[in-house]
Amino acid sequence: MSTRSNVAPSTIGVDFVEGGVVVQYLDGREVFYHGPPKPVSGSIKTPPGKDVHVLVTDPDGVEGVMTYVNDRDTHDGILETTGVGRVMLESDDEEVLFPGVTVSTEAYSIRVEADLSAVDGRVFVFAEDEMSEHAYELVDEEYDA
Repeated sequence: MSTRSNVAPSTIGVDFVEGGVVVQYLDGREVFYHGPPKPVSGSIKTPPGKDVHVLVTDPDGVEGVMTYVNDRDTHDGILETTGVGRVMLESDDEEVLFPGVTVSTEAYSIRVEADLSAVDGRVFVFAEDEMSEHAYELVDEEYDA
């Protein structure tokens, strides 16, 4: 298997629709993440072994940056044409994805933490595999659905 590297994300389109979130890649394709995302205060530890995607949007929610965490399947060139970034973490590793948003490894899970006072927008975490999809939005303690 070839080595995968970190890839910086580009700004991509985002659309909140009934039942989920649509991400519009730079190459014109769209991906639908089922939801609505479950609100979680401060941080989320994803279920083990899932593909983890972190989306940080602007305040209006019309654009954002998407980063795949520990994705070993997607070639760098594909990520670059879609605008999606990637960060590769070692065990017990931590990385700042975006000012105020940090990801770290925890056993076979990924922990995503957000200091929402430092993020000028919204933070979503999608964790999925062939068996299930999970969608979360990191919110303040005072969040009122």
